[in-house]
Amino acid sequence: MAKQYETVIGLEVHVELATKTKIFCGCSTAFGGAPNTHTCPVCTGMPGSLPVLNRQVVEYAMAVGLALNCDINQYCKFDRKNYFYPDNPQNYQISQLYLPICVNGSVEIETDAGKKNVGIHEIHMEEDAGKLVHDEWADCSLVDYNRSGVPLIEIVSEPDMRSADEVIAYLEKLRMTIQYLGASDCKLNEGSMRADVNLSVREVGASAYGTRTEMKNLNSFKAIARAIEGERERQIELLEDGGQVIQETRRWDDNKEYSYAMRSKEDAQDYRYFPDPDLAPVVISDEWLQSVRDSAPEFQAEKAQRYRREFGIPDYDISIITANKKLADIFEETTAMPQSQKGVKLAYGGDDASSQGEGNGTGRYYFFAGKSGGADHAGGPWDDQFNRGQRSFSENFRRRY
Repeated sequence: MAKQYETVIGLEVHVELATKTKIFCGCSTAFGGAPNTHTCPVCTGMPGSLPVLNRQVVEYAMAVGLALNCDINQYCKFDRKNYFYPDNPQNYQISQLYLPICVNGSVEIETDAGKKNVGIHEIHMEEDAGKLVHDEWADCSLVDYNRSGVPLIEIVSEPDMRSADEVIAYLEKLRMTIQYLGASDCKLNEGSMRADVNLSVREVGASAYGTRTEMKNLNSFKAIARAIEGERERQIELLEDGGQVIQETRRWDDNKEYSYAMRSKEDAQDYRYFPDPDLAPVVISDEWLQSVRDSAPEFQAEKAQRYRREFGIPDYDISIITANKKLADIFEETTAMPQSQKGVKLAYGGDDASSQGEGNGTGRYYFFAGKSGGADHAGGPWDDQFNRGQRSFSENFRRRY
């Protein structure tokens, strides 16, 4: 009888925060500037420069942690993670290892298999590295330090996911929550949300985890799903042939749908962490924490209940509208118009809705005002004011975008 294998997956999700300036200096975090124009002595690691913590970074980290049901460490510290690489001008990264700001959280996800809680091991603050640009024609690599020092939070999950579907549901829930908070735009195509996948396989029923690998270079949900399936098959085939999985970091090539070994996977001791001597501990008062808690927005679940109660529109339409914060904002502006009375209908034109959110969707949503009680999708009172609702939304959409 053939062996049956179970996939065990944990994620490390890096999210660039929506601050105007970097985490330890006043340089701009704007995306797309000319190379090395958003830099200063601090974010390029010049001797004698000293970091100063951006207060907004701490508030965003607390807000995300509270939204993900984490405990907030009201006394936390920064540590130096030492490694040598051209895009890391200091030869260390300022991060958090020993006392991260958020711990012990959870996220509820839903797939076709049902609902499930995924544990959050920790969320910590850190600075991003620069970006290497490889020029194949000149056979050289160039470095752009604009991204160096951009504030990040890293959300580290427990190894609670068992399939690509669960991983995508988890990432979609994270992205939606963070977008509702306004803490990040979470654009995968611009790198403001990046996921590293830690994956291992074990025989069904086994209690011990298998040897894990970490996969990088994943910039879309579809690529993440393909990488998970590809790495799962590679590890199972290796074990079936009598081999052993090596703990290593691998690079996923989405064009070839194959992963390549990059380097052996390091552990914490390999980075020689120690407390950063240039940064004082972060002390979060009860009043500061409560102010962040009180400023929490209306999240998707609460908004969905209100739309159902106030507008009586179908659940399917509600799920589409509330899945995207920007779309929900447009919807609320549309319903506030004089033409919008007691009902609003949603229609979609363009490519498949699943492409929305990866930076490549070209479809458009339309809201139509009407007087219906809210059960119909087509025909009847919903269509009485089709032209008027379409015109109202189109004008609103053009003004905003």
